[in-house]
Amino acid sequence: MLHKTGAIVLHTVNYNDTYAIVHVLTEAFGPVSYLTARMKSKKTRTPKSLFHPMSIVELEVEHRNLREIQRLKEARAHIPLLSILNSPVKSTICIFLAELIGKVAADRQPDQRMFDFIRQSIRILEVMETDYANFHLVFMIGLSRFLGFYPDSAGYRSGMYFDLRNGAFANHKPAHVHFLNPDESEVFFNLLRMNYENMALFTFSRHERKDIIVRILEYYRIHLNRLPEIKSLEILHEVFG
Repeated sequence: MLHKTGAIVLHTVNYNDTYAIVHVLTEAFGPVSYLTARMKSKKTRTPKSLFHPMSIVELEVEHRNLREIQRLKEARAHIPLLSILNSPVKSTICIFLAELIGKVAADRQPDQRMFDFIRQSIRILEVMETDYANFHLVFMIGLSRFLGFYPDSAGYRSGMYFDLRNGAFANHKPAHVHFLNPDESEVFFNLLRMNYENMALFTFSRHERKDIIVRILEYYRIHLNRLPEIKSLEILHEVFG
């Protein structure tokens, strides 16, 4: 049976000389892997250019619950991402975020609210012309809301510690090692005040931005129990170096 669903492309790997496997987050089924022809032909209408990380696409697919790799019949762009494709910085952000989503959402059921958040975030990045250096920071914190561990910033005062385990600020140093010191906690609190509309008003040094990303990933690992290495992280650091 054929189904139509919106999807966000995460990454593509070559399966053999003829086919590739595209991993996507679908609106209807959650994370799914689809088999598609590597070259456009009479048998396929899925050009390779559609499948760059974080592309927003509409798919016509076969879907069988017990099948590990599903079959893709047709794909088309829902929103052309010309700005992202033509910007090395935006493209790197998308590669990093697509890898992160692929790893944190690998076993999740369909989540309409999370899908809508990701799709709207991509639309915002596409239309932004400047001042998007903090985009991925806002995205990572925003995504944690749908994963169930959004930080609690209530009652923050200067000098407090952010407890990574409990996801909240504390007056005293926690009895474990997973916390941010007062200076780091102040930077983290400022991060929690940011959104896509005001993020250009917040400035971070190269060291601060790198440390923030590392700390957010540590926060993810604590609450997800496991988070494989994000291979594109070093490239992201280089771009913002």
